[in-house]
Amino acid sequence: MKGDRLKKWFFGVMAVALVCLWVATEIGYGQRRRGREPQIDRGDVPMWEIDRRFTKDVFTFVRIKYSTAGSYGGWGGRVWWIDYPDAELNLSYRLQQLTSLKVDPQGKVLELTDPDLFRYPFIYIVEPGDMSLNDDEVKNLRRYLSSGGFLMVDDFWGEAQWRNLYEQMKKVFPEREPEELDLGHPIFNCVFPLKEKPQVPNVQRGTYSQYDQITWETYDSKEPHYRGIFDDKRRMMVVICHNTDLGDGWEREGENEYYFREFSEKKAYPLGINIIFYAMTH
Repeated sequence: MKGDRLKKWFFGVMAVALVCLWVATEIGYGQRRRGREPQIDRGDVPMWEIDRRFTKDVFTFVRIKYSTAGSYGGWGGRVWWIDYPDAELNLSYRLQQLTSLKVDPQGKVLELTDPDLFRYPFIYIVEPGDMSLNDDEVKNLRRYLSSGGFLMVDDFWGEAQWRNLYEQMKKVFPEREPEELDLGHPIFNCVFPLKEKPQVPNVQRGTYSQYDQITWETYDSKEPHYRGIFDDKRRMMVVICHNTDLGDGWEREGENEYYFREFSEKKAYPLGINIIFYAMTH
């Protein structure tokens, strides 16, 4: 009898714990589905004050919220927030710490149709392998980029995801082709000189790469590609980081020392800072 009571107590506790976990998860997902972000937990990322006289003169990392075609099982339309918010919090801190840029410590999430989009010169899209832009998003993104805005696309792997991103960008600029950037392009050396086009895997793959030297995530993504889309005056409007995941290098910097030293410190942060510096000066 005592054993039966113990079993009932144990399963009761487990049931309550599972319900609490489900509720917490649904609250987070529900806020995202309704367009609201959960309150940001900065963890141990330092906070700093912005001079209120120059609030419009700081760099703000803007992540774009978009819809997908629904091909990613389990993720639905939520892949846009992968690595959020630690990726932008950490990168914003490193920008503030290592460069002369004045940086917003918080960052923002916007949709492509948000009127505030044109207040920010830099936007970021992650995991676009299943992205599906509607007509209004296409129209506004073209207008934003043609008006001087800059888009960074990151963290997608393999040929199928590349084809989808290519098709979406063709909606925006049917007259333009993405161009492979050579290592001599300023994006690879304008602040930190890089000797190779870096491939940054996710933290699990990157940590294990110290044993097998594999840094790609799919069989058809062994070679990293960095491509640009340019306007008629050769201003780069879009940089596309394919077969690499710079965002994980920012987000997961504190999880494994090897990953930090090999990928965050040597590759993800230097190239991320280079891209933003280039975008803000061209």
